[in-house]
Amino acid sequence: MSPRAREIRAFAMMAAIGAGLPAWADAPRLKLTLADDTQVMFDPKRDACDGHDVPDVNARVFRDADNKLVMFALHDVNRPLRGQDLSHLKLDCKVAFKASFSANPAAYDHQSWIAATWTDNGKDIAAVVHHEFHGDRNGQCDVPKDKAALGCWFNTLIGAVSHDGGATFAKQTPPVIASAPFRQDVEQGRHRGFFNPSNIVAFNGNHYFLSNTTGWAGQRYGACLFRSAEPLKAGTWRAYDGKGFTIRYADPYGPKQPAPAECRPIAPFPVAPGAIVRQRSSGTWIAVVQAWKDDKSYPVPGFYYVTSRDLIAWSEPRLLFATKTLFDNACGAGRLNSYPSLLDEQAQTRNFEDVGEEAWLYYASMRVDGCSHTSDRVLMRRKVTIKPEAAAR
Repeated sequence: MSPRAREIRAFAMMAAIGAGLPAWADAPRLKLTLADDTQVMFDPKRDACDGHDVPDVNARVFRDADNKLVMFALHDVNRPLRGQDLSHLKLDCKVAFKASFSANPAAYDHQSWIAATWTDNGKDIAAVVHHEFHGDRNGQCDVPKDKAALGCWFNTLIGAVSHDGGATFAKQTPPVIASAPFRQDVEQGRHRGFFNPSNIVAFNGNHYFLSNTTGWAGQRYGACLFRSAEPLKAGTWRAYDGKGFTIRYADPYGPKQPAPAECRPIAPFPVAPGAIVRQRSSGTWIAVVQAWKDDKSYPVPGFYYVTSRDLIAWSEPRLLFATKTLFDNACGAGRLNSYPSLLDEQAQTRNFEDVGEEAWLYYASMRVDGCSHTSDRVLMRRKVTIKPEAAAR
């Protein structure tokens, strides 16, 4: 099993710690229906520049200053797909952002994925970066070898910025958006930190995203909601404490700071959603999330959707696509599907945070070899129709 797959599977085990109580939203009920057709949008065998180019993160899209689309959806050698529309994107072989595998955890330069983007003008692009530090690869691991890949994994969200429409990104200074309040050698034996942010959306004059945390003493496992008025500045993001957005996560390698308050995990997410979009006609927020079977909110493994008016109170989950994901035992699966995102070809916002009556479900489909995940992956999409529940009956 790959390290990224171990991370995903471990979230399922961590869920037993608890991620907050349900708080179903009084939002308009929508019915999402998935069509049977599938389209392969990126196949490494056909489209890659080299072996690094495999789908490994939720698809994120924005329009640049020339009104062309830029998508990030692949691995840690971050290259964009570019084109006139979602149906005609081609990989740009120039690397936009890549970490150096630094052995210094304080450098935040070990391994990085562009996981969320935001731009107001198509030229200046903010990125929330999923940054991994693996102590086991750098002689900084104090757990048994068979548990080291996960047990010495320390994850941080950092900020990066581009001023050339996403052609190149540079890490911000200071870089930390969200971190556990201790260094990578603390609490080894499990993966620690913040992981896999959703896309960034604008709402009531601010910007928001959700991210997973595995928690620590004083912080429950779950999905934390972040807000900023200035997403181009990494240090402006604050997490929701249950009453307001007050929590600033400090760099644990900087000056010692008081322990942060607990962010309130947002129900009913087992992990952060793969995408958040707002339907234009109803004004309702829709989130898609992959989940494992829990015999409660998630009766089968797959992709689910929930709705909200305010990004805090969400509806009860409804199944969109029953499928094994990276959360599930791979044995005999043949293929797994993960990293869902919703994108509308006719989006009216520069950052594709809105949808109409139809959208595309994008996701990575990966081959399983026996019980092992492989890098044989393709980026797929399927049409989704979105209707008021009464009209869908």
